[in-house]
Amino acid sequence: MTAHEVRATREVRALGEAALAWVSAHREGFALGDDALAEHGNVNTTWKPLGELAQVCVCVRRHTDPADPLHVLASDLLSFAWQQTGRGALFVELQRLEPFATYPLEVYAAFASAGLRHAGYERATATVARTRGWHRTEQEPNRRMSVLNSERRSGLPEHEDMPRALRRTWLAGLPEPWTFEIAAGYTLTHVIFHLTDWGLTPRAVPPPVAAYLRHWLAPWLDTCLEDEQWDLSCELLAVASSLPGPPDRALFQEAWARLSVAQNDSGAVPEVGGRGSRTTDPDFIDCYHSTLMTAFAAVLTVNRLRETAGAAEAVAVDGGQGVPG
Repeated sequence: MTAHEVRATREVRALGEAALAWVSAHREGFALGDDALAEHGNVNTTWKPLGELAQVCVCVRRHTDPADPLHVLASDLLSFAWQQTGRGALFVELQRLEPFATYPLEVYAAFASAGLRHAGYERATATVARTRGWHRTEQEPNRRMSVLNSERRSGLPEHEDMPRALRRTWLAGLPEPWTFEIAAGYTLTHVIFHLTDWGLTPRAVPPPVAAYLRHWLAPWLDTCLEDEQWDLSCELLAVASSLPGPPDRALFQEAWARLSVAQNDSGAVPEVGGRGSRTTDPDFIDCYHSTLMTAFAAVLTVNRLRETAGAAEAVAVDGGQGVPG
């Protein structure tokens, strides 16, 4: 890396550190309340935030050294999230209450991928997952991919082929770029997240889809940043870090420099708008997800830039001839 690239990478990491520090300071906002198992409880304000916290912590741990303070903090937060589920016991109750709901498995899968498992829940879910009702549940294509990835991460047989599920998505159709809008943006980011297991396997993105995204991510991201869509901008940056091949360093540097103005002094990043409001914390519900996504995208970006820089240095040292077998 050049000195400028090293400095830019450190700045991205600093944004991610500040974001995760805010999450840690506001962890009680992710705690499950008495309504988590209520018949008419709002999943979007109970299980969804907790699952997103767990998933981001898993990703931070994957891409950092165990001695890294970010890794340590993510591990602490993941332990907190697991304790909120009664160390998995609440998933058993959820499965009893809503046997054909997929969201409990989607939340559980994040924990399972980190080795936090509950045998009773997995036995109960495995029974339901063998039914025709589970296999035929009607879902949006990107949600179907989420369930398939969750099955794989939890050790259940995938009930459908992931490439087949991908073919039904908006993104796989390589749509006209001008049809991109906010809903399509969130759909495509999650297609890539589920396809790559949240940035872990970039090679899982088919070449035509990867080439399409390399061409159009930059103008889409520019539009989102201009419109102060910070949450979606972070998700698009995470997608850019989840594609096979060398990353677009110029894209990363410019986008992160523009995104930095949205983060206030506490580390929080609003989902939308609020540019330059450095001292006033937005409400938890208006910033928790975008702040999580800032940490997620920052860790992926830094890891990808360092990986490719290390590979380039290895080739240079080897004279470009490759290491003898």
